[in-house]
Amino acid sequence: MNAQALKIWYLVHKWTSLICTVLLLMLCITGLPLIFWHEIDHLLGDEVEPAVMPASAQRASLDAIVADAKARRPTHAVQFVSHDAEEPDLWSVGLGKTADAEELAVFYTYDARTAELLDTWTPDDGGFMQVMYRLHTDLFAGLPGTLFLGFMGVVLIASLISGAVVYGPFMRKLAFGTVRHEKSARLRWLDLHNLLGIATISWVLVVGATGVVNTLAIPIFGYWQATELADMTAPYRDRPPLSGPVSVERALKAAQAAEPGRELSWISYPGNDSASPHHFVAFMRGNTPLTSKLVKPVLIDARTAALNDQRTMPWYVTALLVSQPLHFGDYGGLPLKVLWGLLDLIAIVVLGSGLYLWWVKRNVAFETVLNTAQCSDMDDVMPRVSGRQGSEA
Repeated sequence: MNAQALKIWYLVHKWTSLICTVLLLMLCITGLPLIFWHEIDHLLGDEVEPAVMPASAQRASLDAIVADAKARRPTHAVQFVSHDAEEPDLWSVGLGKTADAEELAVFYTYDARTAELLDTWTPDDGGFMQVMYRLHTDLFAGLPGTLFLGFMGVVLIASLISGAVVYGPFMRKLAFGTVRHEKSARLRWLDLHNLLGIATISWVLVVGATGVVNTLAIPIFGYWQATELADMTAPYRDRPPLSGPVSVERALKAAQAAEPGRELSWISYPGNDSASPHHFVAFMRGNTPLTSKLVKPVLIDARTAALNDQRTMPWYVTALLVSQPLHFGDYGGLPLKVLWGLLDLIAIVVLGSGLYLWWVKRNVAFETVLNTAQCSDMDDVMPRVSGRQGSEA
């Protein structure tokens, strides 16, 4: 690669890094507790845990659970009922001010065996983890904040690719892993920044790319609703208004019969954006570590509980469903989360050292930076550096 091309790649890396580094540093810091969200809740006693009962204990009526939730908010509408794969003895019921409300009003969690209400959550509850989550996902700015973070993720990917391109030419006179401890503090941090950056580039690229996909969750599901879901419900569009849906338990049993190898992730009520005015839509997940993150929609008639349609999610929704848990290392249990946490800490060091290196050498020309990186003797470049910025500490 000639010097001019290398200079262009260097400038791309420098400015893309400067544009996104501070924000990415915040995302790494806020993302660290989110990796261990369940473990932190358990440690702080905030985790909802059902009572210990025999495995043979009978299940409560899901209809009775939903009826209790509606009685607590009689002016609200049930939007969905969900079931966490990691907590099979819990049911959760989400209600909004209307069936198609964009924001959830209240979230009730019940014991699936006793129908006892265990927890109530509203958007106003806040808390440390909720603050971290909102900062990490939308900067408390809703969809515009989410899309802005997605753009920063694209800038990060450009920074990573350009950094990989310039790494070889910059470090060709040094063995991999060299940190010149006998040199100046700035040069030691430069070597450490380069080493940690190239060693973790694959992980950061994966987390960055999945983060970009995750920021498109609302547009992706919106497109699915406008195309695939609309096509599934089109034959029933001219039906008269629904006076009242059938038992949700009947709808669930119909979905389970249609997909015997899957379990319920959540079921959307008629009128919800993820359903239709005339249908329940049960989103059924697989029962393996990978397929448990993937769902298949099953369309259930809200009048008769009959199966009307079932389809595999298109590739773009599948990409989103895979990206969401992969972004936080939520695939291999605690060991993968610990690995993700360690790599996150290394990324914080890389980002912080990048800011430091830019601050102490922000006025040095590209040629001096290149010579400094390649030179084994700092004295060879000191005259050029001092001529531009003064002697180095």
